[in-house]
Amino acid sequence: MLTRNCLSLLLWVLFDGGLLTPLQPQPQQTLATEPTENVLHLPGRRSHFQRVKRGWVWNQFFVLEEYMGSEPQYVGKLHSDLDKGEGTVKYTLSGDGAGTVFTIDETTGDIHAIRSLDREEKPFYTLRAQAVDIETRKPLEPESEFIIKVQDINDNEPKFLDGPYVASVPEMSPVGAYVLQVKATDADDPTYGNSARVVYSILQGQPYFSIDPKTGVIRTALPNMDREVKEQYQVLIQAKDMGGQLGGLAGTTIVNITLTDVNDNPPRFPKSIFHLKVPESSPIGSAIGRIRAVDPDFGQNAEIEYNIVPGDGGNLFDIVTDEDTQEGVIKLKKPLDFETKKAYTFKVEASNLHIDHRFHSAGPFKDTATVKISVLDIDEPPVFSKPLYTMEVYEDTPVGTIIGAVTAQDLDVGSSAVRYFIDWKNDGDSYFTIDGTEGTIATNELLDRESTAQYNFSIIASKVSNPLLSSKVNILINVLDVNEFPPEISVPYETAVCENAKPGQIIQIVSAADRDLSPAGQQFSFRLSPEAAVKPNFTVRDFRNNTAGIETRRNGYSRRQQELYFLPVVIEDSSYPVQSSTNTMTIRVCRCDSDGTILSCNVEAIFLPVGLSTGALIAILLCIVILLAIVVLYVALRRQKKKDTLMTSKEDIRDNVIHYDDEGGGEEDTQAFDIGALRNPKVIEENKLRRDIKPDSLCLPRQRPPVEDNTDIRDFINQRLQENDVDPTAPPYDSLATYAYEGNGSVADSLSSIDSLTTEADQDYDYLADWGPRFKVLADMFGEEESYNPDKVT
Repeated sequence: MLTRNCLSLLLWVLFDGGLLTPLQPQPQQTLATEPTENVLHLPGRRSHFQRVKRGWVWNQFFVLEEYMGSEPQYVGKLHSDLDKGEGTVKYTLSGDGAGTVFTIDETTGDIHAIRSLDREEKPFYTLRAQAVDIETRKPLEPESEFIIKVQDINDNEPKFLDGPYVASVPEMSPVGAYVLQVKATDADDPTYGNSARVVYSILQGQPYFSIDPKTGVIRTALPNMDREVKEQYQVLIQAKDMGGQLGGLAGTTIVNITLTDVNDNPPRFPKSIFHLKVPESSPIGSAIGRIRAVDPDFGQNAEIEYNIVPGDGGNLFDIVTDEDTQEGVIKLKKPLDFETKKAYTFKVEASNLHIDHRFHSAGPFKDTATVKISVLDIDEPPVFSKPLYTMEVYEDTPVGTIIGAVTAQDLDVGSSAVRYFIDWKNDGDSYFTIDGTEGTIATNELLDRESTAQYNFSIIASKVSNPLLSSKVNILINVLDVNEFPPEISVPYETAVCENAKPGQIIQIVSAADRDLSPAGQQFSFRLSPEAAVKPNFTVRDFRNNTAGIETRRNGYSRRQQELYFLPVVIEDSSYPVQSSTNTMTIRVCRCDSDGTILSCNVEAIFLPVGLSTGALIAILLCIVILLAIVVLYVALRRQKKKDTLMTSKEDIRDNVIHYDDEGGGEEDTQAFDIGALRNPKVIEENKLRRDIKPDSLCLPRQRPPVEDNTDIRDFINQRLQENDVDPTAPPYDSLATYAYEGNGSVADSLSSIDSLTTEADQDYDYLADWGPRFKVLADMFGEEESYNPDKVT
């Protein structure tokens, strides 16, 4: 009784002091059935209600889940001190599940659960209760909030939400090596009883693994578990609630455990000797066989490296690892020859690339096997004695001369005869022939080194027994030079000498060129020809370095005496047979200043010695042309001032009356009609010479026969004159002027320059010399020219 009173007092303090909130779960307790005085504060209100005397009777704060009784489950009772049992108080219930899960008797205040509840679905319900006056409908008590908790029962088994599990552990691990931790979840209330207390155990998987019953940690239970013996393990784990006691519910899951590989096994060859057969025609670098060492490990622990142990055949073969199959691929490093060696033997070592030092004590992680290779004989093509044949022949060698030979042999057992052919690819191959049996090469045409200095072609050798088996070799033939061309002087062939040159002066350096292929150390010699060595004006000085200088022998030269000199130079080469030639150099005399700079020379001599560039030569020529054009234009203007131009209107055209704008034969140029009627009768009678035609100086003046008057033309002209005189629209022409000749009858005198007294020969160009030294050349060109004999020699 004392205990219940204390609990009632505690609840009053909690509610009246505002220490409880609507959604806080209520502690498990039993309140006194006797009325107590307390002040109830509604949730969310800040002011206190007036203290009233009331009493709540709580018979039960909890309701069992999964209740299976036939009657509604009694939850508790509401009662107010204002309720005197007279039926004037009405109790109401609202909140979670009111009317659907929980019902209240409005008169007595009894609360019942009308259906079975599941704590895992909803662990508690928050309700509000109130007492009102039946007649006035006014609340007798403030609305109060309370919580009904669903009391748990063990109705849920543990479940592995993450199962099934997959785990791995290295093979050869020690006992107790961590594998995995599993966890089971029980939906029952962990705070009430043992319904949610889970214990783990192994139902399948012993004795290899163990599990901690409280934490669910799985560990290895046996030492040195070998992946190569067994790799996959399936372990069945059970989780049981109620602390594993009888009556508890259980759940299971599967854990698939894989042993991961470690390098605990060395590679081993399945046999100690491997036999391989290889054709001797196998190309270099080709794979000729495969061997394999077996390693039961997996992944990189099974990677194998193969090496050939130094010994017989070790330098002829090589071995590499196939990364996909881990096989040793034997490759050929050098060509095989059955006729030289028929078999090879060597050892191959296989070892792991990734070593685990924990297992070194087990022994070396390598193995050795012997490889025997037998070379198979293959019918092979003939083999030339050389990979390349080089031959030489002189260009004047007669047709049919043998210049060399090739040799090919059949190295197979029971060798066959060999036939030779030239591989015809172009016309150049026809210069040579080959003997099909002996393999000798001979000329087929005359060779010319200057045309083709080298020939390159191929020769094919094939077996007589099997023509399809053939080999090819390149032939390189160099055509040797025969000294058949004499040396010639290199440009320039012309040079110049100043009028004020001194004796012993070098005026030009010359060199020689030879169309022959000069051998090493070829030397050219220069000298003056014997016929010119007598009293020479010039001589040749040989510098002994394939060049020579043209040297003067006189003290000054005169253009007026002789403008050109011809110097014959003899050049010899040093080849066999010795060839020589005589080359004539032209030396032109020019006027120079004191420094030796050329001032005046003919057109050719101006530019040759000074070594001007092409652009400078073009510029100088253009200047000369412009100067000449100015002079010619000036002369033409002077002549034009002496003449008056007779203008004839192009619009004054009358029928067949023809006018002339040029100088020529005049009226004699037309044959449209007899123009004799238009001639001046006085002129006809005087029979004077025409001035438009220059008469020959040795011939007498010709007498022109008189021309009879043509009345038809006269009548035609008179008729046209009369028509124009009476025509008011005709132009105001008063007269018709005709010209039958050029001369006294023309106001402008003669329009032709044929009989002009002034000619180019009469023109005086001496004034050009006064214009300075730059116009001295023009003065010399238009003045009197000195005659010279171009055939004169030194």
